[in-house]
Amino acid sequence: MYKSYSMELAGRTLRVDVGRVAAQANGAALMHYGDTTVLSTATASEKPREGIDFFPLSVEYEEKMYSVGKIPGGFNKREGKASENAVLTARVIDRPMRPLFPKDYRNDVTLDNLVLSVDPDCAPELTAMLGSAIATAISDIPFDGPTSTTQVGLVNGEFVFNPTAEQRAVSDMQLTVASTREKVIMIEAGANEVPEDQMIEAIFAAHAVNQEVIQFIDKIVAECGKEKHSYTSCAVPEELFAAIRETVSPEEMEEAVFTDEKQKREENIRAIKEKLEEKFADNEEWLALIDEAVYQYQKKTVRKMILKDHKRPDGRAITQIRPLAAEVDLIPRVHGSAMFTRGQTQICTITTLAPLSDAQRIDGLDVTETSKRYMHHYNFPSYSVGETKPSRGPGRREIGHGALAERALVPVLPSEEEFPYAIRTVSETFESNGSTSQASICASSMSLMAAGVPIKKAVAGISCGLVTGETDDDYIVLTDIQGLEDFFGDMDFKVAGTHKGITAIQMDIKIHGLTRPIIEEAIARTREARLYILDEVMAKTIAEPRPELSEYAPKIISINIDPQKIGDVVGQRGKTINTIIERTGVKIDITDDGAVSICGTDKEEMAKAMDMIRIITTDFEAGQVFTGTVVSIKEFGAFLEFAPGKEGMVHISKISKGRIDKVEDVLNLGDVVKVVCLGKDKMGRISFSMKDIEQ
Repeated sequence: MYKSYSMELAGRTLRVDVGRVAAQANGAALMHYGDTTVLSTATASEKPREGIDFFPLSVEYEEKMYSVGKIPGGFNKREGKASENAVLTARVIDRPMRPLFPKDYRNDVTLDNLVLSVDPDCAPELTAMLGSAIATAISDIPFDGPTSTTQVGLVNGEFVFNPTAEQRAVSDMQLTVASTREKVIMIEAGANEVPEDQMIEAIFAAHAVNQEVIQFIDKIVAECGKEKHSYTSCAVPEELFAAIRETVSPEEMEEAVFTDEKQKREENIRAIKEKLEEKFADNEEWLALIDEAVYQYQKKTVRKMILKDHKRPDGRAITQIRPLAAEVDLIPRVHGSAMFTRGQTQICTITTLAPLSDAQRIDGLDVTETSKRYMHHYNFPSYSVGETKPSRGPGRREIGHGALAERALVPVLPSEEEFPYAIRTVSETFESNGSTSQASICASSMSLMAAGVPIKKAVAGISCGLVTGETDDDYIVLTDIQGLEDFFGDMDFKVAGTHKGITAIQMDIKIHGLTRPIIEEAIARTREARLYILDEVMAKTIAEPRPELSEYAPKIISINIDPQKIGDVVGQRGKTINTIIERTGVKIDITDDGAVSICGTDKEEMAKAMDMIRIITTDFEAGQVFTGTVVSIKEFGAFLEFAPGKEGMVHISKISKGRIDKVEDVLNLGDVVKVVCLGKDKMGRISFSMKDIEQ
């Protein structure tokens, strides 16, 4: 039965149609926010997937170009693999919802969001986030929701909820907050050095808006929601845990995990598994559950050590950062390089500079952004964690980590006018044991400065973890979590910024939300650690951007020409500009307003290209002196080329002060000579003289 529900949300109408389409999905909601339309569906398999020890949730965000009135580019003319924006949106939908499914649920679940139309003032990403929450809440899939998501901008010092396209363009903050009825469950942010207090205020302002939306969703669920289906639990039997504890005591497990060397800890756990496999060799059912049971045993041990005993696996204090090290210029010939090491986490970032024409083109649903000049890419090879597997290109995690670092650094980059370059930083993970994304921010900041990019300030990042007990006030926040504390803990709260304020946040949790005291403590703890890294490590390695670019980096010089002269520089079918490029080896970019950028590594050749463009765009007037090359000789004079497509003639009578019988007596093809412009002759042609050049 088709029902429609609506509410006013941030000054625009949010409408949800239930039962109108996609009736065979477990749950479906046709979402309308302004003129943005997204179909959100939730489906689940009837039986659990066998042989897995995780919840198989897939989240899709499908961008259709028809939604913005475009036909896809390329030969195939249909949508290909998911764009970076689609991947990042799917991750933001996934993160607040995954913790709310039962931990022992192993049925495949897919949340699909199909973007049908886009209103620039009503973000389709936000609409999909709300749609997935509603589709899952009204379905028969077990889910402890609903959730709601709100975006917050900061325009002229004021918070703006679910900002329009115009507001997003001038906002000093792009904050996304997801909530349950009681707590904040996900935070994602990019900001122009927003102070911590203001960020906390924005988070809980969004949380308040989310409560209004959750009340709206509750009404829909009450009228349209299906009864949640039963499922086969994949939890480890308590009898197996009891038998394992008889074989491996809590003290023995604690000793196995209490080490700061990941390899040693893994060796200890391997020995415990072998001991248990031998113990239960005759019980095939229990043998199949050994890995999951040992994982859960480790988890309980680590959580108890931290929460009750305030002991961390590597022996650090709760607020202590692992040993830090940094260096620059370790890679020769690249434009800039830096390495940042924190414990067993090590990142090397390489910076590459190029002309603005190498900026990344974006062919997506955001009609306001068609390219970006700064690109940050993050790679996570298997050797960084001591594993072996073939490289298949960046996955969703790598794309997400790269985008987080990119977001953290954009606020401190110089403008195009200040620094007319496209910039790419690539973070290579050499070793990983917790929070490589934040290490990549530190390494990238130093790499940019080493390359001579005049960033306004250094940026550093750090992550905090969390272990909670039975009540909201029974918890402990951990500074600089390593891999084990991330795996077995409840939170990965990443914050990047400068001395002044926050530039990026990403919060992942495994529990049903965070209280305000936890968020406030985590943000305060990350600030303290961030300032320490900036002052005691990064500033002592490289304090400010280098004044000169690397000798291997391309140099760029710029001039402005009359836009009416652009055609003269380009020439028919690009002949003129291509000739300049061939002769000098430079790269030339021209904008519609007449801004010309010349990029190259040889300053002399760049200067030649600049002179050619100046000559091509100059109106010849009497008295001007030029240097030209003889390209043609006639009986009456010689033709000189001053720049590609720009020629003039010297009459035989103007070649020499003395009388000559033939032009060839003085000039040969290819000669380079100086001439002075005499102005126009009787026929309106520009003429030149060699003999009137002052010696």
